[in-house]
Amino acid sequence: MTDHYSKLHPAKLARNVLHYYLTNNRMPELPDPLPPEYETRAGVFVSLKKEGELRGCIGTFMPAHENLAEEIAVNAVSAAVRDPRFPPVRKAELPDLDLSVDILGPLEKIDSKKDLDPRQYGIMVRKGSRSGLLLPDLDGVDTVEQQLNIAFRKAGIAQHEKADLYRFKVTRYPEQHS
Repeated sequence: MTDHYSKLHPAKLARNVLHYYLTNNRMPELPDPLPPEYETRAGVFVSLKKEGELRGCIGTFMPAHENLAEEIAVNAVSAAVRDPRFPPVRKAELPDLDLSVDILGPLEKIDSKKDLDPRQYGIMVRKGSRSGLLLPDLDGVDTVEQQLNIAFRKAGIAQHEKADLYRFKVTRYPEQHS
């Protein structure tokens, strides 16, 4: 399998992992050794869309696995079969899905919503054990207020409550269709 995964675009890696998982009902072995670009660690979100509509999205804002390849693989499978908002993806659907992998940069604590830009930064709001995260540059999220409202709602924090604000950048890898 090593040749199959080496030098792959992150979204292609996610698609190959999903295809293997949906065919064999288990995770594939990842390359050993890993290509250098997959040896780092970072938070990763994998998004699945079908006909332009969200079909699954799961991720980690902090790395939870040994390397980037594992983070992408686990989150790809989770987005497909563990997102509670959607029924599990079936293998027959895979050709109709567009995948995107977002690799998160470090969280940066900010003091004011003036430091936010929904096109450039994702946000996380946190109060105690409650937190809500929203990726940047999402369709229909055009203002800082929209971004904050969604993040606060996801966290279960009322808008009037004081919460810590964080921003982060992502490197987005949408599928490259030929």
